[in-house]
Amino acid sequence: MNPLKSIPGTLIAGFVLAIVIMFALGVTNTPNPWEFWVWMHVLVGITWIGLLYYFNFVQVPGVGKALAEANSGGPGAAAINKYIAPRALLWFRWAAVATWLTGALALEAMHTAEGSGFVAAFTFAEGYKIIGMGAWLGTIMLFNVWVLIWPNQKKILGIVQSTPEAIAKAKVVALMASRTNTMLSIPMILGMTGQMHGLPF
Repeated sequence: MNPLKSIPGTLIAGFVLAIVIMFALGVTNTPNPWEFWVWMHVLVGITWIGLLYYFNFVQVPGVGKALAEANSGGPGAAAINKYIAPRALLWFRWAAVATWLTGALALEAMHTAEGSGFVAAFTFAEGYKIIGMGAWLGTIMLFNVWVLIWPNQKKILGIVQSTPEAIAKAKVVALMASRTNTMLSIPMILGMTGQMHGLPF
């Protein structure tokens, strides 16, 4: 059976390959929870931010073009809004939660002093300012996903009944929250990478 014929099979094969590579490179026999949670954080974070970029760079312009061409015989945006957007939004919002939770666990695992790494990051303790900035931006982005983007997308996609006026307003709110998250993702990723490698300047 070919594992690449299904998404679960592909993911399982990827983890098996990663474990084989770990043993091939030489395991230390010492658990490293920090690396484990950072690894999980990056995996789910790629899913979240990848979908964020997909919505902003691919789907929103694609739907706009499909709507513009609908009157001239084009297919319209119905297929995207019915079949693709709800599934993408499901992965998007839960990847956001998983990214935040694995980030919190990574903060705890990296902290070797007394107290909490989570608290150290969110209070900008010495040595945690860069990652703390990233953690705060990620938290704002999580808020935007669940409080602004998802409730308004439900109106736009017809998952909940809304008036045409409410849908028009929902489109603006969801777009602006999504664009805000796209903007925030750039310094947020700088916070993630800069913690270990330093800032570019």
